[in-house]
Amino acid sequence: MKTYTATHKYARIAPRKSRYVMDMIRGKSVNEALRILQSSNRRAAPMIRKVLNSAIANANQDLGSVAALVIENARIDGGPTLKRFRPGPMGRAMRIRKRTSHITISLAEAQQEGE
Repeated sequence: MKTYTATHKYARIAPRKSRYVMDMIRGKSVNEALRILQSSNRRAAPMIRKVLNSAIANANQDLGSVAALVIENARIDGGPTLKRFRPGPMGRAMRIRKRTSHITISLAEAQQEGE
């Protein structure tokens, strides 16, 4: 079975925050996942929706209909952390960690009951 994958590397959102959204759509059909992402008001939802639309476009080049696709693998991996500093008490410097994410979505055709 062929899988269709799309990624977004170095997304400027913390992995922990975006995993909440990814957990909502993992294992769902493509249409249902798009509905969930459209109605979600989390900041990661538009980023994940873009990656999902890219994976759908990749699948559409080979397949005629993408309605039978399901999200087979949906991952949020941590990317490099940008380190910034701001003033702290008593003249010290306090570190700020700006985390990044790697968003990966793989689509596959739904399994039939007879198979």
